[in-house]
Amino acid sequence: MNERMISLAALTLSLLATSVYAASGTVLRNDKLYAQPSATSAAAGSVAKGASVNVLSKQGGWLRVSSGKTTGWIRLLSVRVGEGGLGGAGLGDVVGAATTKSDPSRVVAVAGLRGLNDEELKQAKFNAEEMGRLDALGVSGAQARSFAAQAGLAVANVPALPKPVSQQPSSSPWEPN
Repeated sequence: MNERMISLAALTLSLLATSVYAASGTVLRNDKLYAQPSATSAAAGSVAKGASVNVLSKQGGWLRVSSGKTTGWIRLLSVRVGEGGLGGAGLGDVVGAATTKSDPSRVVAVAGLRGLNDEELKQAKFNAEEMGRLDALGVSGAQARSFAAQAGLAVANVPALPKPVSQQPSSSPWEPN
């Protein structure tokens, strides 16, 4: 009897936890649903702009959603979580796409570097071994052109910007007057 009660309690708690996290959302543009939270993953289906989805979970920049009979992963910024549909599909809609584990309708957007502070940057030193590893990842011009051709890219000559002309005399000791 106790095992049965524990199983029933566990099932009830898991259902409650799932329903608390689930949130409705609206797809902001036609997009694919992926089998895994990665753009290189196999496509599990697709959703149209304006479609309603249920947000099941979040991982990094991806949301696991269900739409009809299809469940898959979609980019975080492709969904507006909460009520309001496509409304204006402006900045508020894009920012509204982010969710947190505690409240799927709340937004937290961060851009920039994480984990670095001014002190660490001031103490940075040249590392020849790391530079060698980076150089090993380089490709030749021929390899780059071949890759671009396979992707259907074409060469575009972009003129260089003109040299800046100072409007006032410089008082900096680092620049000529």
